[in-house]
Amino acid sequence: MSGENVVEVGRITHFFSKISVAVVELTAPLAVGDHIAIKGPTTDFEQVVESMQIEHKNVQRAEAGQSVGLKVTQRVRERDIVYKRL
Repeated sequence: MSGENVVEVGRITHFFSKISVAVVELTAPLAVGDHIAIKGPTTDFEQVVESMQIEHKNVQRAEAGQSVGLKVTQRVRERDIVYKRL
């Protein structure tokens, strides 16, 4: 991904496999509609953020320092990195 227009926005801290929801601790803002890439030693895929929750409430945007629940299309692992395409 070097040289691509991406910025790190957070890291996976937990994954609920039964409902395909990842908990992401954000280091930069993230919004519904953003195009993200999730990468790790065995993880490598991209998707659009279709929904996010904070404390079980839907939100359209979250800021650095917040933890969000994010519906993901594939399995992710703790410590995987979340990037946002610019």
